[in-house]
Amino acid sequence: MVSFRRAALAILGSVAAVLPTVGADRVLVSNSLNTCSAASGFTASLFDVKFDADTGYAEISMTATSTIAGHVLFYVTVSAYGYPIIDNKVFDPCNIEELKGMCPMRVGKPPEEFRLEVGKNLPIPGIAFSIPDLDATAKVRIMLGDDEVACLEANVSNRKTVDTIGVKWATAVIAFLALISSAVLNSLGHANAASHVAANSLSLFSYFQSQAMIGLTAVKLPPIARAWTQDFQWTMGIIKLGFMQDIFTWYQRATGGTAATILDSIRTQSVQVQKRGLALASRGIDLLPERVGTLARRGNIKLSSGNYLVYGIQRVAFRSKIESTNLFMTAMTWFCVLVIFTALVVAAYKGILELLAKKGTVKGDRFLEFRNGWITVLKGIIFRLTLLGFPLVTVFCLWEFTQADSPAEIVLAIFFLLAVMTTLAFGTWKVITIARRSISHHSNPAYILFADPNVINKWGFLYIQFRASAYYFIAPLLAYMFLKSLFVAVAQKSGITQAIAFILLEAGALIGATVMRPWMDKPTNTFNIMICVVNFINSICLLIYTNVFDLPALVVGIFGVILFILNAVFSLVLLLMVIISTAFAVFRKNPDSRYQYMGDDRASFMKSNTQLDKSNQLDDLAAVARGDNKSRVFDDDDEFEPKPHSHVLGSLNNQSQRSFGRHSPSPAPSGRPSPSLDPNGPTRQARQQNSSSPWQRGAGYDN
Repeated sequence: MVSFRRAALAILGSVAAVLPTVGADRVLVSNSLNTCSAASGFTASLFDVKFDADTGYAEISMTATSTIAGHVLFYVTVSAYGYPIIDNKVFDPCNIEELKGMCPMRVGKPPEEFRLEVGKNLPIPGIAFSIPDLDATAKVRIMLGDDEVACLEANVSNRKTVDTIGVKWATAVIAFLALISSAVLNSLGHANAASHVAANSLSLFSYFQSQAMIGLTAVKLPPIARAWTQDFQWTMGIIKLGFMQDIFTWYQRATGGTAATILDSIRTQSVQVQKRGLALASRGIDLLPERVGTLARRGNIKLSSGNYLVYGIQRVAFRSKIESTNLFMTAMTWFCVLVIFTALVVAAYKGILELLAKKGTVKGDRFLEFRNGWITVLKGIIFRLTLLGFPLVTVFCLWEFTQADSPAEIVLAIFFLLAVMTTLAFGTWKVITIARRSISHHSNPAYILFADPNVINKWGFLYIQFRASAYYFIAPLLAYMFLKSLFVAVAQKSGITQAIAFILLEAGALIGATVMRPWMDKPTNTFNIMICVVNFINSICLLIYTNVFDLPALVVGIFGVILFILNAVFSLVLLLMVIISTAFAVFRKNPDSRYQYMGDDRASFMKSNTQLDKSNQLDDLAAVARGDNKSRVFDDDDEFEPKPHSHVLGSLNNQSQRSFGRHSPSPAPSGRPSPSLDPNGPTRQARQQNSSSPWQRGAGYDN
């Protein structure tokens, strides 16, 4: 065991050597003194201590109450990552000048502020000052003779953290720039490049949300894991603006609710953040008054010592400096702000293009498809934002049902949840219906899904990232997101339940992604399978943090560092991949040429500047395939049956075969003559000679 501990500390020391540090001061601080026994004769509602290793002095400020009388001894144990630094060292207050007020201990209030000389030569390892988000505790047992009359425990920090504003801004800017770039590329006609950039950026955003949801669980996370997941809470709409919080507090009180005041009382009372290894936190509900214990579902929990206990979603709110009773309104407001701001930007973009076209700065046929159908494009963008916001809306609306902050907020939670779920459920049903009709009439789901600009602009966000034959994969994906959000929201009292649910869901997602490989091409499948693998490893770490295996504290601490390093490196790799692919797509003359043609023949039906020739014949081809003026324009509820322009649709077939290097022409839809080909012509003979339809092969039916 000793050799294992040494090896583990060596690993932590190596990590500390490569991690950046903020400042060179060797300071340890603590701001919460928690009781670690049910019958403690010494409690503190406010506790702040700062130890400077260079001077050897500790400055202590506390508001405490003692029910102990007599000569006592202090037994002090300090440990980092479960490894003891100071092991049960005895301090006699009668021998320490600064503690003479506690010799003997009297009933009442001990000294509130004093300076204690601890010493410069304490055996504190270097990692205690260098590794961020130190996982260390100081435990004091107060002994009166042979009896333990009080037990106190404090969490120790070195004031270094990976929860930094730079990481939040960098990840947010890159993710949204990639999404914006995909929209611009699509408006320029580079549909193939736009779909790849959009697919990767959506997967990146979903991965960030997965990390944020780990931080929202009730599992007692190691400090470094807790701080790292805090970097991604912006993806769940947890962003603080002071004036917003004032408005939400007023709204809650005006609608019959009671606002929390934990941030206002922090100067007079300590806040206990539930962490791994803290025995009190796991049984905190048992120490509450009966009335509060039965109603622990709502608001912040206040212990008998006067401290607050926060965990799970409330823990994230406290670290974000947001009252837990304002968290629901904060998330919903930012979601609405994003949707409204995006709609205004698209409308402004349309207006600018029209103005430039009138002045002749932009050619009249430039961006013509967007200018004519910008309302449909806007609907599709809003639907895409709805998909992005689905996890945050689900988590906080379901959580609000357990909190009941005010009757009006309950109504808002019902509205947002039903609106988002109904929209996505209807869109999923619509996509499946259209794809099945396309298969029935044309033996290929891609025919209608990608030929009609109205369909692809409105509902494409649900299927464009998948191959055509996996059009239905959005349904299990939404189910996975809903179940994950459900366990985060309603299982806040049981971290073990959440950890087990996460393992099952992530294992199912990994198996499904690996076996089905539903995304559009091999690189996109690899990108998403890598994300599934990391999410599954994170869920295993989450189960370890619950201490269900009763592992040594040092092992759990190491797994906290592993989660941080794994996700930090992987996030950097994903960000670089998205940056590089987006840069290539934006700055290349023909961004579509960077990507291989997808096997579902979608390029034969979609308008793309690099795949359609400028000749008049191919202009006609594009018009017919998209349902422009030369063919009947159809909408989602109609069957897509182009008028029989034989020379044009014949060109479509030939163009599709040249694009994908195939030599067999396209067959007619099953059970009906082709509207575009002579039934007695050479194309029919060619179909009879080929038993396997290339349209079906392109759609992925041969896999």
